[in-house]
Amino acid sequence: MIRSRITGIGFHVPPRVVTNHDLEKIMDTTDAWIVERTGIRERHFVEGDVGSSDLGIEAARKALADAGRTPADVDFVVFATTTSDWMFPGNGVIVQEKLGLGNVGALDVRNACSGFIYSLSVADAFIRMGQYKCVLVIGAEVQSTGLDLRTEGRDMAVLFGDGAGAAVVEPSTDGSGILSWALHSDGQFARDLWCEAPSSRVPGRVTQAMLEAGQQLPRMNGRQVFKNATTRFPEVINEVLVASGHTLADVDLVVPHQANQRISDAVVQRLGIAHEKVFQNVQRYGNTTAASIPIALTEAREAGLVNRGDLIVLAAFGAGFAWGGCAIRW
Repeated sequence: MIRSRITGIGFHVPPRVVTNHDLEKIMDTTDAWIVERTGIRERHFVEGDVGSSDLGIEAARKALADAGRTPADVDFVVFATTTSDWMFPGNGVIVQEKLGLGNVGALDVRNACSGFIYSLSVADAFIRMGQYKCVLVIGAEVQSTGLDLRTEGRDMAVLFGDGAGAAVVEPSTDGSGILSWALHSDGQFARDLWCEAPSSRVPGRVTQAMLEAGQQLPRMNGRQVFKNATTRFPEVINEVLVASGHTLADVDLVVPHQANQRISDAVVQRLGIAHEKVFQNVQRYGNTTAASIPIALTEAREAGLVNRGDLIVLAAFGAGFAWGGCAIRW
């Protein structure tokens, strides 16, 4: 049986570190308040003319080197982001051009926090059907330029950071690779975590009234997000384990989307697994949306927590609401 396997991973974050104490200077908040509610202590913000494609390209270079591949080996690009450089086209073609990949196909995925999981499923399908042999999957975000860094916007502003992660996905015939995945959505909650503008429903895409109302800024119903996330995370983790013929007892590590430590802690409690089996790095990077899972997966492997033969589960939940998971024999 041909499966797809992650053969290389890497991540990149901009050098500027913004701590909670830095945020204290520009809005009415405290380090203690942020840590208690989110677990986040610092995050990275871009400076100057840097887009999510720039971060993604750096992560891609590291993932390719890790896989022992060059740009010439890449057959297809899948780029997950909600913060593309331009309204259109997407970031995939920017990567294609800047990395010199030739005229390969490039696809953008806009599933926010679950974007990397959705993108992996696309790569897996292409590999298993024999269409491609080397797919570059990237998750990258620049959230900082769209945040309201005033007291009025602190509930969202303290959560997000910028960064990118990437994976090289190739065929495997030795039993390793992606064993199962599951994807879900529930659009009735779309307005509980969204950014309304710019909008194609409006002539000119954005109006002065929209700007004055802050409709170009992300908004969240925190209570609804927490309630759904702590339900959907355990559901999808168990779903992909059942589909792959495994149980929680078989899992070596769960790498969830890094949204909020309180959510991760609640998921650990509901699953009834040890905290050390769930990797968390949200305290250092904040919520990097589509980039959070590949960043966390890379750091987990660097820490010696992901080894050949391990059973790894990835899971994400976010805007849409959309969520997903996959089980991987590393």
